[in-house]
Amino acid sequence: MNHKGTITLETERLILRQFEDGDISAIFEIMRKPEVMYAWEHGFILEETQDWLTRQKARYQQDGIGYMAVILKETGVLIGQAGLLKSKIDVQPVTEIGYIFDNAYWGKGYATEAAKVLVNAAFDTLGIDKLYCTMRPENLPSVKVAERSGFRHIGEYIKTYNGIKMPHLIYTLERMAR
Repeated sequence: MNHKGTITLETERLILRQFEDGDISAIFEIMRKPEVMYAWEHGFILEETQDWLTRQKARYQQDGIGYMAVILKETGVLIGQAGLLKSKIDVQPVTEIGYIFDNAYWGKGYATEAAKVLVNAAFDTLGIDKLYCTMRPENLPSVKVAERSGFRHIGEYIKTYNGIKMPHLIYTLERMAR
């Protein structure tokens, strides 16, 4: 993995790579599902998904990081996305880890596997000292992924998305705490 270049990460079962134009239909099939995207209050329409991918590509150029396609090695199927993101919690700039997986692949440890390789890349390759992870309080599977990846709960904040105020839990992990 190199900063501001092409990013590819690999685990025993997964390949994480930057999104490509050809990924639109596969990622739309995931993001259109309300049960997957409930943190955003709805499944995405195609235009929202296209805008999402455009934002990730802009993040690659501007920040060197962003959500990445998560490919199952065994089948070559795109099963979700995970990545490091420049973000803000309230007004504080942070580097956040995020993950969104197709519900057909929930409960198999893929999100934790992706999160752990991203944490290693952030600390060992990119030299980031502290990562954040935020999620809706009712998103217990995401809470479990964060905790299994070594993050600890430090607080809460209100995030506004499309005019809707949403409480979020804040988790953090410091390089020295690993």
